[in-house]
Amino acid sequence: QVQLVESGGGLVQAGGSLRLSCAASGRTFSDYAMGWFRQAPGTEREGVSCISVSGNTKKYSHFVKGRFTIDRNSAENKVYLQMNNLEPEDTAVYYCAADVPTVQSMCDPSAYDNWGQGTQVTVSS
Repeated sequence: QVQLVESGGGLVQAGGSLRLSCAASGRTFSDYAMGWFRQAPGTEREGVSCISVSGNTKKYSHFVKGRFTIDRNSAENKVYLQMNNLEPEDTAVYYCAADVPTVQSMCDPSAYDNWGQGTQVTVSS
């Protein structure tokens, strides 16, 4: 019910910043919770951060807490992930997703059926 396109990835040195965006083309963007997930080679896809339909609830994985910030802009139909103080361990393909999960499952990739194609983030040391 929604099409998602990620952008903003790239190559950055450790300690640098990137801002990822996820553009949604569906009419019901405001009805979906949104999540950012990442997958490095040889690893499972893992939750990075997620945000509720209203934007009032935000969650972060322990490995990005204090460094990343998620936000959504309903007027733009976009969700953003501001990534600061990046580390080489953050290198992965980052995906955004949209669905109607419970708050408890909001950062679980298995709770989502609508995915973007991903954007590569590479952090060099």
